[in-house]
Amino acid sequence: MSFSVKETTALVTGANRGIGEAIVDALIAAGAAKVYAAARNVSDLGPLAARHGRKLVPIALDVTNAKQIAAAVAAAPDVKLLVNNAGVAAHSGGSFTDVKWIEAGRKEMEVNFFGTLSVAQAFAPVLARNGGGALVNIGSVASLVNFPLFVAYSASKAATHSITQAARIMLKSQGTQVFGVYPGPIDTRMAEGVPFQKTSARDAAQAIVNAIVAGTEEIFPDPMSQAMGAAFHADPKGLERQVAAMAA
Repeated sequence: MSFSVKETTALVTGANRGIGEAIVDALIAAGAAKVYAAARNVSDLGPLAARHGRKLVPIALDVTNAKQIAAAVAAAPDVKLLVNNAGVAAHSGGSFTDVKWIEAGRKEMEVNFFGTLSVAQAFAPVLARNGGGALVNIGSVASLVNFPLFVAYSASKAATHSITQAARIMLKSQGTQVFGVYPGPIDTRMAEGVPFQKTSARDAAQAIVNAIVAGTEEIFPDPMSQAMGAAFHADPKGLERQVAAMAA
């Protein structure tokens, strides 16, 4: 079922840079009436505020902070579209026995899983009061298959995929559409060390917004994710072997 972005009110977490910032731009370009741009440091949202004026409302939000989540819900009671974009990749590279995976994994799970779930739980009643609306969780192709370069990050994004599926089932009765987004490498600061061809944040964000409008539940916004998404649906074990060959 399609979802109309035009004249809607959205909230985007992790909006201060990268794909989050680009999604804010794309939503406003598509006709969103207002976007709450959420970031840990509101001062980082200056460029977005300069571009969009009154259509942009900055909000201080650390998705691991329960008090800030509650404050965001109180400050944004008119949200109809929630984009859970905030994420972190805390460690890359290293052998399977690298102890850094444990510390990094705790950070990544805290933001990518618990943060995403906490914000979705908090705003679900808001979406219900506003007619159902839509929830968008930004995962990764690493949600579908583990990349050895990002062992713990891949696991945290697999958890994001799982709660996206749960939300789709459990929020259907309140009329909330739930979208999962599974990008490949996007040309952002987070992906600086990723040794693959990257898609621009602007192009990925535009593809994401177009897919939301079209009502596409699983969104693959770039060439790599489209190829891997097709491989996953056709042959999950084959995709695992493909990634293993890439790692080798």
